[in-house]
Amino acid sequence: MPPPADIVKVAIEWPGAFPKLMEIDQVMWSLGSHENFALQIADSTNFYITEKVWLQNPTFNSSQFQLHERIQSSSMDAKLEALKDLANASRDITFAQEFINLDGISLLTQMVESGTEVCWVCLCLCVSPCSFGDLLSFTLTAFVELMDHGIVSWDTFSVAFIKKIAGYVNKSAMDIAVLQRSLAILESMVLNSQDLYHKVAQEITIGQLIPHLQGTDQDIQTYTIAVINALFLKAPEEKRQDMAHILAQKQLRSIILSNVIRSPTPINDEMAHQLYVLQVLTFNLLEDRMMTKMDPQDQAQRDIIFELRRIAFDVECEPNNGGSTEKRKSMYTRDYKKLGFINHVNPAVDFTQIPPGMLALDNMLYLARHHQDAYIRIVLENSSREDKHECPFGRSSIELTKMLCEILKVGELPSENCHDFHPMFFTHDRSFEEFFCICIQLLNKTWKEMRATSEDFNKVMQVVREQIMRALTLKPNSLDQFKSRLQNLSYTEILKIRQSERMNQEDFQSRPILELREKIQPEIMELIKQQRLNRLCEGTCFRKISSRRRQDKFWYCRLSPNHKVLHYGDLEESPQGEVPHDSLQDKLPVADIKAVITGKDCPHMKEKGALKQNKEVLELAFSVLYESDEYLNFIAPDKHEVSQQLLPLVWPLYDNCLTGKGSERAGNDTQERVPGRESNLDPLQVRNYSLRTWGGRSPTEFLFFFVISVFLSFLCLTAY
Repeated sequence: MPPPADIVKVAIEWPGAFPKLMEIDQVMWSLGSHENFALQIADSTNFYITEKVWLQNPTFNSSQFQLHERIQSSSMDAKLEALKDLANASRDITFAQEFINLDGISLLTQMVESGTEVCWVCLCLCVSPCSFGDLLSFTLTAFVELMDHGIVSWDTFSVAFIKKIAGYVNKSAMDIAVLQRSLAILESMVLNSQDLYHKVAQEITIGQLIPHLQGTDQDIQTYTIAVINALFLKAPEEKRQDMAHILAQKQLRSIILSNVIRSPTPINDEMAHQLYVLQVLTFNLLEDRMMTKMDPQDQAQRDIIFELRRIAFDVECEPNNGGSTEKRKSMYTRDYKKLGFINHVNPAVDFTQIPPGMLALDNMLYLARHHQDAYIRIVLENSSREDKHECPFGRSSIELTKMLCEILKVGELPSENCHDFHPMFFTHDRSFEEFFCICIQLLNKTWKEMRATSEDFNKVMQVVREQIMRALTLKPNSLDQFKSRLQNLSYTEILKIRQSERMNQEDFQSRPILELREKIQPEIMELIKQQRLNRLCEGTCFRKISSRRRQDKFWYCRLSPNHKVLHYGDLEESPQGEVPHDSLQDKLPVADIKAVITGKDCPHMKEKGALKQNKEVLELAFSVLYESDEYLNFIAPDKHEVSQQLLPLVWPLYDNCLTGKGSERAGNDTQERVPGRESNLDPLQVRNYSLRTWGGRSPTEFLFFFVISVFLSFLCLTAY
């Protein structure tokens, strides 16, 4: 016989009483209106559940669900305590849904809009300004947390609310917590609504944001740059160049360099990300020139080519009216050939290729005007060589500009997960042009070192790309330092590096090593399997990424010691070590896992949002399907972490090694990941049950295989 509908068995913790397992009789507890009550989890999260949601180990608590009434209290002390509780409770989506259903967002916005009146009341009641700052801070914190769940559209807010938030940012002296949350709200408004972008842009100017970068609080600086990036990103294309001009006038680059990059405070990950986004958006201003073809009939554009010729061959220039037309054409053709253009008669045709379009011509003119000695030396030096050994300046500049655009990903949206900013690009107002000037001189130097001919052009470009990429990975602090690093990466040094890498790889491919590896392969297979299981049991911390705003929120996932259950749950901050499985409140039996889905097929990748549908994030995403339509959604921190964290989690699930299924396939694929066997497959390119890589080993495994290989090599050498 089923229990009465009014009876619920649950572990209860009532204030002042010992927790016990008992039956809840709604009538006994006088819960006539059960929809006004909820259960609260008795752990550090204090999350809530209603009748629609059921979690383990709940405790009964109705006071927090009275927050809607408490925050309207006439007592300032009671209001402040209620807002503190609200800011904490709003992190829970179950509570947020219930509070929003009570029109809680409107209540908070009204409190913000009436901030002046609240301040006056505080003064009348002799409440300190500090208390008012706390009151406003907790109000804005609760608002941000509630909006972060994505339940309410950002388009619903009034101009009065926007003006009030912008007013907090524009004030010269404002509570740090209020300023931080106000900046976060403005960023979310701009990113999530084009209509709100126009309203915010009318209230906030770059000049009003600049002072916040000149302080010492890195969080304020981070949110300030985030707002600037959001305004930059959402600005119409025709206004971006104007905004860039304003940023240049306000000396934004030099302010960031002095107060952020060269600050004694280490740059955290979020600041590094915002600097990376600003770097990408700045370089994206070059996209228009990069995709613009030269018009061979445009005299103004042709004059730029004439200017290049004049600077290079000044002593040979003649007035247009001097000599016959045929003689002038012959002279121009000769000079254009010396300049290294493909089309000697009409070099304007060379710039009809997009990319790099007119951007290549802009770079050449910048070199000729600002580094005239280097420009003349390159041109004259090559024009004096034999034709087959000549490094064509024009063709080289065009191809180099195209390469630099690819390296810096000009025209692509910034990645949500990337922190790869380069300090040297913040040291000069024309950093891309200076970057080109250094690299074109490198190309000419490498050409001479390789003793290249025209047939070797593509080979030289490959070496130059490698030199540039290796120098960039060292993160030079200035363009001069970048140039110095390139000096140490000569063609001879590149050959040595390649030879060293090749030798290290060939050590694993020698016949004696392969024969001995085959003998010990069964033990290696078992070790790999156990190591994967151990890695799963250690667990992995993943960052939560919201389309509303970036936050330092984390969640952790790990396998139980008996290898039968996945434990996972939210964390307040990134853990310093292993998180105990019994502290993670959610569980997923491995036997219930149905599939592993990657890339664009993942549910969290099908949502369209700003900066979300880019290639890199798609490559880092995967989901674990259980039951019929339930998923655990993951995004790895970066590409390096794919092999170190993500794949050790996915691979055992994919092989079903935990459930005893698919052992034959698992064994075959594991063999392919034994060191020494080449694998060209990108770990996450193959979708749905096609994850093939040997990159999932932990550092312990790499150390083991390195020691084994050295030992076997020694045995082979002594045997032969």
